[in-house]
Amino acid sequence: MTECQRTRGVSTTDLVGRMLLMTRTHFKTGKDEYSVGLPPEPSLEHGATAHSPWTGVTQFLPTTRQLIQFSSGRAPKPGDRVVYVAGAFDLFHVGHLDFLEKAAAEGDFLIVGLHTDPIVNRYKGYNYPIMNLHERTLSVLACRYVGEVVIGAPYAVTAELMDHFRVDVVCHGHTPVAEDVDPYLEPKRRGKFKSLVSGNDMTTQKIVERIIEHRMEFMLRNQKKEKKELAAYEAFEKSKQTEGADHAGDQ
Repeated sequence: MTECQRTRGVSTTDLVGRMLLMTRTHFKTGKDEYSVGLPPEPSLEHGATAHSPWTGVTQFLPTTRQLIQFSSGRAPKPGDRVVYVAGAFDLFHVGHLDFLEKAAAEGDFLIVGLHTDPIVNRYKGYNYPIMNLHERTLSVLACRYVGEVVIGAPYAVTAELMDHFRVDVVCHGHTPVAEDVDPYLEPKRRGKFKSLVSGNDMTTQKIVERIIEHRMEFMLRNQKKEKKELAAYEAFEKSKQTEGADHAGDQ
């Protein structure tokens, strides 16, 4: 069984809560679309009576150093065949991994364009994406087949984008696109579009459906985990206060 490692700073408990409640508070929209502000205050939306400060909300503040740590640090070499793919890549899973492996095999350097949260929500609906743009960026950057990520890529693959990155081929899987516009008109016009079959039928929607199907089981799991971590956090804070008092008494 193939597993994708979790992204540090992205709470799996929080992600499960988003799926269970179909919330949209994690979106990066408007003036906050590229913001790196503090996470929201803990709430009771995931069903627990109290929330762990470690898993109740995503403790995710992206930094340039963090991006560098996840990035391959590679750049296309002269003569490299550049491959471009775009999408949501939400809840990064083995289906994404297999697709990116196939796409990377089409050339020498793979660039992934990540759509913004409002764009993904427009063509997927409901509360998608489950992971916001910052979280999805690190997840995709961690994939060994990916050379570079375009953060907040345009939905339609434009001539400017293809020229800027010197794209030789644009690939797309069998996931549906928005009905109102074909985002691949330009690469098709240039004869640089290729449809790929990953051979893996796993999708983000299937993962969400599994969580929803076992809703009560996951809600209880989240509650138990949060209560346990809240108790550990309170013990940690208490020990800090005790150490502070002891230190003050020694002076």
